[in-house]
Amino acid sequence: MDLHKLSLKEQLEGLKKSEFTSVELTSHYLKRISKHDEKFNSFITVTEENALMQAKAADERYKKDKSLPLDGVPIAHKDIFCTKGVRTTCGSKMLSNFEAPYSSTVYTKLDEQGMVMLGKTNMDEFAMGSSNETSYFGPVSNPWDTEYVPGGSSGGSASCVSAELAPIATATDTGGSIRQPASLCGLTGIKPTYGRVSRYGMIAFASSLDQGGVVARSAEDAALILEGMSGHDPKDSTSLKLPSPDLTKNLKDSIQGMKIGLPKEFFEQDMPSYVEQSIQEAIETYKSLGAEIVEVSLKNINLSLPIYYIIAPAECSANLSRYDGVRYGYRCEDPKDIEDLYMRTREEGFGAEVKRRILIGTYALSAGFYDAYYLKAQKCRQLVANDFTNAFESVDVILSPTTPGTAFKAGEKSDDPTEMYLQDIFTIPANLAGLPGISIPCGEHGGLPLGMQLVGNSLQEDKLLQFAHSYQSNTDWHKKMPNI
Repeated sequence: MDLHKLSLKEQLEGLKKSEFTSVELTSHYLKRISKHDEKFNSFITVTEENALMQAKAADERYKKDKSLPLDGVPIAHKDIFCTKGVRTTCGSKMLSNFEAPYSSTVYTKLDEQGMVMLGKTNMDEFAMGSSNETSYFGPVSNPWDTEYVPGGSSGGSASCVSAELAPIATATDTGGSIRQPASLCGLTGIKPTYGRVSRYGMIAFASSLDQGGVVARSAEDAALILEGMSGHDPKDSTSLKLPSPDLTKNLKDSIQGMKIGLPKEFFEQDMPSYVEQSIQEAIETYKSLGAEIVEVSLKNINLSLPIYYIIAPAECSANLSRYDGVRYGYRCEDPKDIEDLYMRTREEGFGAEVKRRILIGTYALSAGFYDAYYLKAQKCRQLVANDFTNAFESVDVILSPTTPGTAFKAGEKSDDPTEMYLQDIFTIPANLAGLPGISIPCGEHGGLPLGMQLVGNSLQEDKLLQFAHSYQSNTDWHKKMPNI
């Protein structure tokens, strides 16, 4: 049996029915990682010994009829989530040997529900990138064509699920880092409402934008894991004081009579004909399911990119000031004095993209420029959020492409940061407004997958997943996988 061809839900059902054991399932994936991941570089650390121990414990619980909600199903974790006893690198030389003394809430919640960790996935350094080419541990390749990027920053998570080296993976999204790689790798990727998933133990990039989520093969699989990750956490001051939502309850409900908003500002932009065609075909599918299509306006949406690239670097500059070579992480050799320690540690420990964003952020926060840049950006951010609030008065979800096109070749945009940043033009607004967003496969071009984005109102992840599942029940784009 090709166990990796089963959905996560099917794997869970198979374990419950004793059709196979967790050890068999876990061993199957570990063998696939060993055989294939050299081509993709999707994992930084593979925790084989620990995974088999967790799998054996799950099998024992099944034997005793004491199984947990997600017992025995393997998962890969983005290497931004701290895991006690296992190094957490954030894709950086700065943390290349860092072993956290505690585990993130996301890891802990899923571990307590019996999930088996296969390892930690590769990522853009400190989650800064749209191609997964900035990792200290080398770039990640797209399983559909290894000459192309998988997207970033959660490229390792997307690559390993797309290559069927793991059934599902955790990821994070600051400006599109779940949805963009999901789109480029033919997966379902969901970023929940800001505060829905705890950020405790999730290494910070931009604290007001970062949010944990999941990449999966389908909305149904994503719903199971996101439900397990969510819920209030007293260790995170930004965590919403709400219980974990029931994301599977309304998953199969009809979308008859529900309204989909098309933001005219997105569709006025030049986009390749194949993107436009795929999105139009998706719209027609939704019409056939009884959904009503409504034009909406997000008149300040053109401000999103400049707002993001002031706020995110500013917050990154503050968050990354802790990496100074004193308490933990990389330290330069033989510093002459404290100033030399700071300067050389940061010079040697950070990559070029991280340094670029720290410098931009420090400038935006500096005396004399704070009001002109950071404060103004925060005010404009509210305008973007207000546009969404107004739009959701008349529609249930907002639909757009996820990315301007399919995956691009490795190295193609590395010398042009602005061109790279434009890859997130459709995804950034949801982060600025703190809203949930999902990307689902809706087509392909030149043998590479293409994604469609749905953005929902605050705390309406269940509605997003309902729309995604409805589409996936009537199309098969999400079932297409690369030949590995």
